[in-house]
Parts: sequence; structure tokens; C-alpha cells
Amino acid sequence: MPVSQDQPIYSEAPLHLLLFVDGRPKSRQQVQRIRAYLKELQAEYSFELEIIDVGQQPYLAEHFKLIATPALIKIHPEPRQILAGSNIIAQLKNWWPRWQSAIDAYLKLQEDLQERIDENSRVTSPKSTISSVAVSAEFIRLSDEIFRLKQEKDKLQEQLQFKDRVIAMLAHDLRNPLTAAAIAIETLQSNYNLDTGEFVRLKPAMTAHLLKQARSQTKTIDRMITDLLHVGRGNDTELPIIPQKVELGKVCLDVLEELRDRYTAKSQNIDTDIPKDLPCVYADPERIRQVLMNLLDNAIKYTPEGGKISVAGLHRTTQKVQFSIGDSGPGIPVENCDHIFENHFRLQRDEGTEGYGIGLCLCQRIIRAHYGQIWVDTAPYGGAWFHFTLPVYPS
Repeated sequence: MPVSQDQPIYSEAPLHLLLFVDGRPKSRQQVQRIRAYLKELQAEYSFELEIIDVGQQPYLAEHFKLIATPALIKIHPEPRQILAGSNIIAQLKNWWPRWQSAIDAYLKLQEDLQERIDENSRVTSPKSTISSVAVSAEFIRLSDEIFRLKQEKDKLQEQLQFKDRVIAMLAHDLRNPLTAAAIAIETLQSNYNLDTGEFVRLKPAMTAHLLKQARSQTKTIDRMITDLLHVGRGNDTELPIIPQKVELGKVCLDVLEELRDRYTAKSQNIDTDIPKDLPCVYADPERIRQVLMNLLDNAIKYTPEGGKISVAGLHRTTQKVQFSIGDSGPGIPVENCDHIFENHFRLQRDEGTEGYGIGLCLCQRIIRAHYGQIWVDTAPYGGAWFHFTLPVYPS
């Protein structure tokens, strides 16, 4: 069943959904739950649902730029929307009332316009059938245009809200590199002898390390300020990314090196399981570094002294790589796993403190911009496991 990106699919039902599935036994149970929930919704609200097996029609997954399945796509009415990940039902519960309201508003608008057409037809008989059809077509066109303008207005409001959120998140993230740079500079300054022009009590290797740290952190600050300026003048809801060939394991190890002082101060154990043959990913290295910095920062913050932090890479399929970061902290309550990436969501235990919430929303934006997914599980030894996927760099 070929689907044209420019030609929407219309049917008797105003809402049209595509459910992409695959043949993996692991995802079968999740697909069954999604289909059962959709069947419940269909009993109350009529809509068209098509099931697409990517094993039989892989070109459709490529057409919609899907990295992972199952995925639920609303293709009509516009705008198109993709729900993917391990919490599709939770996302659907959130979006379903909005979809219904938008469709009901559209149908009501068409109904009102049709009533006006009928009234005009009774008052003044049309000169010809052709004229009547032309008037009806024009009213329908205008109703579509009004609905489109309303959607654009809603989208613009969402963009303004997004800018506010991103500015708040980036301002929050500026604190980490600013603090690290300040500590490095202050250490150098306090050990510099103006009379001799040399650093005292600091070995050359440590001096070089501190200078490198200060330079690296100031570059990070410069990139974040660029982000702030871009969001302030941009007109889209996606952060800009410049994808290239990236060694994900190397980026992670570099981030761990930057955070070494923090986790060694808490005597935390870092367990890395990054295969040497882990394929490169197609991603923006600075953006992915931002994700890793946020996740590892949270892991260090929430893992107690002497605790364990795990980092693992996994080549899941020929199309994607999975990266995971686990900690032995208090973990995320199961009932909050679907909400932890929402903007400004705070766990009750974290009220009044910094922590999971602000940075995770930005992480989700970045991973989704790469057509990947990010989610959280409970670690087997307690704590939380954060996972994200990225597309493999094409060989």
C-alpha cells in the first residue's frame, strides 16, 4: 500500500491512523496491547486503522523515517504525528482528546458552512448546477483554509512555548560547564606565582589538564549561547543538528573524563561495557555529548557514595545502536516513567532540588531530532536505566 507524503488519505472516517509493527517476538505483546486499546477507542469514536508490517513493506518505514517499531502515525487530518517508543498507549491517552477536539472543530465548521450553503440555495435558486457546485466547492475550500490557519496559530503558540522551555533548559545546563571552567581557572590562578611566572604545587601534566578543561568548558558555553540565540530567532520547534559520522563510545569516554572529579569525589564505580566493534552513528556529536552529559550528571548526582554507574553500548539492529546509562540511586517510580521526560516534571522527592526533569526534556528533543527514542527502566540492582537509540552511520 504506497502512501504519498503530499497526498493525504481520505476515507469515510475523518481520522486515519497507521500502526507499524514488526515480526519480533519481543514486541508482539506490546503490539497486542496497542491494538486492544485502539479497538476500545474505535468502539466510541470511528476512525480508520491500517496495520503495516515493516518486514513486508520496509519502504513505508523508510518513507516515514521510522527508526524503531511499533509506531503509530496519524496521517489524516494534517499535521502528521508519530507516536513511538515503549509508551505509545500513554502518549495516545494524552493526544486522543486533542485529536478528537481538532476533528470535531473541523467537522463542525464544515457543517456550519454547509447549512449556510443550503440557506442560500433556498433564498436564491442557483442559475445552474455548475454555479451551485462552484459555490459549494469554494465554501469547502474556505473552510479548509480557516482550519489550516487555526492549526498554524496553534503551532505558533507551541513554538513560543517551546522557545521559553528551551531557554530555561539551556540556562540550567550552562551551570555545569561554567562551574567546571571556574574551578579550573581558580585552581590555576591560586597556584600561579607572579614573581617567578611559574605554577607552584602543580605538575606540568596537571597544569595542562586544567587548561584543557577550561578551554573545553568555555567551548561548551559558547555552543549553548549559540543555541539560545538560535532559539530566540528561529521559527521551528526542533533544535538544529548537523549529523556526521560519530564514535559514540569515544564521545562517552570523553564526557566521563570531564566528570572524573565529580564521581571520584563520591568514590563511585564506573562500569563500562562498550564493544570495540560498536558501529559509528549518524548524529551531531555536540548534541549527543549534551545528552550524555545530562544523563551522566544525573547518574552521579543520584548515585550514593560508593555506588555504581553503568555505561553500555549495544548494536541492536543493522539500523540502530542503543546506548544505556544506569545508576544505583533511588530510581524512578514505575508510575512516573512515562512522565519523566515532560517539561518541568518533578518527582515529589525532588521538590526544592535540582534533578531529573529539565535536562531530560531537552535530551528527548535531541534524540527525537535524530529519529531515535529515549526511555527509562528500573535497574536490576535498584536505580534507573536510561536508554536511547541512534541511527547507524551508513557504510
